[in-house]
Amino acid sequence: MEVADNLPGVVLVRDTKDRDGGTLHFSPDNWQGFVNLAKQIGPVG
Repeated sequence: MEVADNLPGVVLVRDTKDRDGGTLHFSPDNWQGFVNLAKQIGPVG
């Protein structure tokens, strides 16, 4: 997974193994919410 969080107003995420597979776009607030939740939950599976 590759995350570009250096752009104003948007965080872009893509699969590094499938560079032609598209890019997900998140607002910085939504991305930070995801990161915070992932830190709380930790690895699953």
